Amino acid sequence: MQTPVQTPQCFKSRRDRLLDWMSDQDIGIAILPTAIPRNRNRDNYYTFRHDSDFFYLTGFKESEAWLILVAGDTRQSILFCEEKNPEYEIWNGKRWGPQAAAEHFCFDQAFDVAELNERMPELLIGHQKLLTPLSNFSNQQLIQKVHDWVAAAQRKARGARATPTQWLDLCEPLSEMRLIKDATEIAMMREAANISAQAHVRAMQATRPGMREYELEAELLYMFRKKGAHGVAYDSIVAAGANACVLHHPAGDSIMQEGELVLIDAGCELEGYASDITRTFPVNGRFNGEQRALYEIVLEAQRQAIAHTSPQHHWNAGHEAAVRVLTQGLLDEGLLKGTLEQALDASAYSRFYMHRTGHWLGMDVHDVGTYRTPPLGAQEKPWRMLEPNMVLTIEPGLYVRPADDVPEAFWNIGIRIEDDAVITPQGCELITRGVPVEIAEIEMLMKP
Repeated sequence: MQTPVQTPQCFKSRRDRLLDWMSDQDIGIAILPTAIPRNRNRDNYYTFRHDSDFFYLTGFKESEAWLILVAGDTRQSILFCEEKNPEYEIWNGKRWGPQAAAEHFCFDQAFDVAELNERMPELLIGHQKLLTPLSNFSNQQLIQKVHDWVAAAQRKARGARATPTQWLDLCEPLSEMRLIKDATEIAMMREAANISAQAHVRAMQATRPGMREYELEAELLYMFRKKGAHGVAYDSIVAAGANACVLHHPAGDSIMQEGELVLIDAGCELEGYASDITRTFPVNGRFNGEQRALYEIVLEAQRQAIAHTSPQHHWNAGHEAAVRVLTQGLLDEGLLKGTLEQALDASAYSRFYMHRTGHWLGMDVHDVGTYRTPPLGAQEKPWRMLEPNMVLTIEPGLYVRPADDVPEAFWNIGIRIEDDAVITPQGCELITRGVPVEIAEIEMLMKP
């Protein structure tokens, strides 16, 4: 399948939407930098990844870049980026340069980033409200830059013209925009999910007792790159045996043993969009009795969560449905005592299930967007209703560690089943079922 493409016009339309919102809120100017390159050691850097918000509005992947949006009668979309540099390009590849970037990415103007400090004070004059990603600034040098520009603008204006006195957080409106995906974004995520599903299938088929966790990780990485993904959306979890009870266990050198389960939580990133799949399966290709019992509980919990994931349900409905199934299953297997309602009231399940049943998914694997939407003036924040074209994960699990009150046959069994779901008008569509979840299908796939 050919990778879907987001056109420059697509990014321009997002900037226009944000500018419309800024005008409605009487906000004059927005400032958004891309990510900062991170040093790995000496003169060696980690592979650069753009800031997600910046890319969402620009499509521009180079470092050392800033987006400035000016609302009002003379609205402008301005990019600051690095100039063309033949010597740099010999070592590191093509740069767009301001002129070509402005033409290709549909900016009104583009300038050399070296001119940023000189031009920003003048751009700020005439605007009282400033929009910038306050809650995303992890580097104080960035916020200091904006302070310096505002101070310089005040000196230039000398009180004759307005300068920013109100700073507002750009992350809030952008998070709401990004939460609802457009058709191209969903097509991108569908392809990322397809690639990741193929990688999980490959890993299942390759698994044998005696292999190490990192060998399965290699199978995943091979398929991600072979199918055109840029790499992982997050560090892959490959956890054999007792390691599956460690929620974020990285692939290590543990040997997969006969009779154990292995849990893989891995997904690729494609053109800036993440996928996120978890599957749990037997190292030898056959579930034993206790593994089968707990797996069926988790799978039924996921089924019920899926049934409660639709525009007719709020965000937490799927989690509540999953918890009910998991708790009843733990009671049935003797891992909990009492009645269902008693166990739910006491959150007794949290000993074996300590995370939520899902999260937003998009450009970030734990994507932006609030899970609650408080009415104006309300003290308690209700869960937000799901809407078509939201994308989320559905991922119940059970993790049983050794304990005196737990039958030994259940020790060190960790199970999670995770799929990516697109909300539709009627319910949700799972886009990651290219890799099986049913026990019979897994065992058939792994059969030598």
